[in-house]
Amino acid sequence: MDAPSLAPLLLAWHADHGRHDLPWQQDRSAYRVWVSEVMLQQTQVSSVIGYFDRFMARFPTLGALADAPQDDVLHLWSGLGYYARARNLQRAAQQVRDLHSGVFPTDFEAVAALSGIGRSTAGAILALSGDQHHPICDGNVKRVLARVYGVEGRPGERAFETQLWALATHETPVQQVATYTQAIMDLGATLCTRRNPACDRCPFAAKCVARASDRQHELPAPRKARERPSRECVLLLLRRVDGSLWLQRRPARGIWGGLWAPPQFDTAGEAESLLPGAADGHALPPIDHAFTHYDLCIQPLLLRVEDSWQPPGEGQWYDLRNPARIGLPAPVATLLATLLPPAQSDLWPVV
Repeated sequence: MDAPSLAPLLLAWHADHGRHDLPWQQDRSAYRVWVSEVMLQQTQVSSVIGYFDRFMARFPTLGALADAPQDDVLHLWSGLGYYARARNLQRAAQQVRDLHSGVFPTDFEAVAALSGIGRSTAGAILALSGDQHHPICDGNVKRVLARVYGVEGRPGERAFETQLWALATHETPVQQVATYTQAIMDLGATLCTRRNPACDRCPFAAKCVARASDRQHELPAPRKARERPSRECVLLLLRRVDGSLWLQRRPARGIWGGLWAPPQFDTAGEAESLLPGAADGHALPPIDHAFTHYDLCIQPLLLRVEDSWQPPGEGQWYDLRNPARIGLPAPVATLLATLLPPAQSDLWPVV
């Protein structure tokens, strides 16, 4: 393999065109970088900024995150998606508290052993916060290197991943590692994008194999398309006379893990079997929600119940007028917002 060749061009480009004022770039502690890297997984920078600022205001230190109630963490993550990230983030903070005396480790193996942190994220944390010489190979980096070097294959394939990691390791300079790491992520996010890359402004335009062969949209090869299944469910909105709604915590595994939502059923018949008596619910307009691998059609079923009635199972009554700080899935939060101000009571049969 030839000598590293990307760093000088990339650093010069980044000095003039890179991103330098993102919130997590100020006071680059390992904790702040780590939180930002986890939030940025599967999520655009523009969506993360507000979440990051609110998260840091509530949990300014790793210890504050480790000691917080899980509902506080999930509440501030609501709407960001991929909620296992939030649970792993807090779990890792507790591991640092219990195993490393509350000090984020600087050893790569120790960082990579924390919950929710893989090889690339561990490298990014240590490179960006401590200028340690570790390569990263996230989606942006893979796309840049695959195009520049003309690497055939698609993400997830062993041979493709091995070659990309070798290139990432080879190209990461010994000096200015933090700047290089930020620069190659910026390039992939702003110029070498998945669709319509801005090749005319790229510092690697003259040496990019994909550009020379007009294969920018073929490299890297897209993941094999899978048929997107569609599913349906019913959310039972049990509302008391005082306006509060019955919510249950979702299981840790599965969609919306650890968040709070109305009881969910496969059919309206199953939902109504929970109800006392034979009253029918009032169906609200359905909600379509897209997950990564499938589409979900949610049918809300609204029913008012007397304040004295208690549904079976564990849960809590959620006051829409004075909401508790708990984690809600985005479509559930949107749905509950439509109930303020309360709809006319004659729409809801009383059980």
